[in-house]
Amino acid sequence: ESKLIILASGGPAELVRIMKTYTYEKLLFTTSRVLKVLSVDTDNKMAIVEAGGMQALAMHLGHQSNRLVQNCLWTLRNLSDAATKEDGLDNLLQMLVQLLSSNDIQVVTCAAGILSNLTCNNPRNKQLVCRFGGIEALVRTCLQAGDREEITEPAVCALRHLTSRHADAEAAQNAVRIHYGLPVLVKLLHPPARWPLIKAVIGLMRNLALCPANHAPIREHGGLPRLVQLLMRANQDMQRRPGHNVVIDGVRMDDIVEGTVGALHILAREAHNRAVIRSLHCISLFVQLLYSPNENIQRVAAGVLCELAQDKEGAEAIEAENATQPLTDLLHSRNEGIAAYAAAVLFRMSEDKSQDYKKRLSVELTSSLFREDAPWQEMEGDLMDTYQMPGAYTYPQESMDYMQGPVDYGHHYDFHGDPNMSHQPPGGHYQNPGGPLYDTDL
Repeated sequence: ESKLIILASGGPAELVRIMKTYTYEKLLFTTSRVLKVLSVDTDNKMAIVEAGGMQALAMHLGHQSNRLVQNCLWTLRNLSDAATKEDGLDNLLQMLVQLLSSNDIQVVTCAAGILSNLTCNNPRNKQLVCRFGGIEALVRTCLQAGDREEITEPAVCALRHLTSRHADAEAAQNAVRIHYGLPVLVKLLHPPARWPLIKAVIGLMRNLALCPANHAPIREHGGLPRLVQLLMRANQDMQRRPGHNVVIDGVRMDDIVEGTVGALHILAREAHNRAVIRSLHCISLFVQLLYSPNENIQRVAAGVLCELAQDKEGAEAIEAENATQPLTDLLHSRNEGIAAYAAAVLFRMSEDKSQDYKKRLSVELTSSLFREDAPWQEMEGDLMDTYQMPGAYTYPQESMDYMQGPVDYGHHYDFHGDPNMSHQPPGGHYQNPGGPLYDTDL
């Protein structure tokens, strides 16, 4: 109730004015404490942001008072999910990249979280962070954080945002490799990493796979077998409770299945990667996933089979797993991407078949792909260029939570207590009931 009274009285705007106007440390510290408390309330949060609170708090991040800087950072972190469309944050973004080099764990935790939120669905902020050296700083942060998931998860999510959907995305994908990020990321796919972090890393790997120069290094650092292991583990968890949404540590296992297969789909563009994937005995699982009730899983499963079928060995292995029937059924899918991938796999599997078989397949493809109620768009160039197919993707969906956005960190910390109190979540884990921080605009 008191927060609502402060809001109705114009409190947020007045507090922001004080932060912009005065230099007296005790006044600034006290004001920042009030803003920190208000920042966990949705209505006050919006009012603070609209009054220029992000810019006002950013003015004090270089202050000599450590307690003031920390209060400003925690408040910024609470506000940042409501400020993804704010302009004029250039100085803040640059300062946050610099703060990633701090020796103070709380400062690094906050900086990574704020960067993750502010780069969510904001192409300009993504470009600015990249130009301020954000890729190198975030990779270094992941390396130095070790198993501190309260740091690595938001840092990985920020990298995920920076490697997709903006003008410098391809350069960012290269930069992660150049700054030795790939071995760090593959390591984060192993224990003791928990599912929320693993899920974030898988999403980042999908983005990085869109850069052909990353295909061989991901393979050389052991990324392919680990992705397959995670796929099998998640699928086994799903098989134990068929028909249910299996959730572990707040993460849906069908999201892990989709993410891992999606990453393997893109990595399978490269011939050596296809050979490794074939050797991992996972083609039968890809075929099994064609029967999934989840359209997204069907699409990525058909997509990875489409790539594997480029090679004769792959096409024969797919056929040996009795894939013809489910693929034929998927020709009639309402999802054009799924139908296109299924058609491409069947087409490649037919290359050494008789002319009579090819003719019958051609009739089947024509009748399904050119059905009257869903006209097929003519493909340019080679039929097998799956990445130009309607329904296919270039960047993978940037949130495997799909509807999850940035979270309000205020739920985890005692903003009313001692300002020197540790802000580490209980149990030493990065607890995030709202889900990881991901782009959600696709």
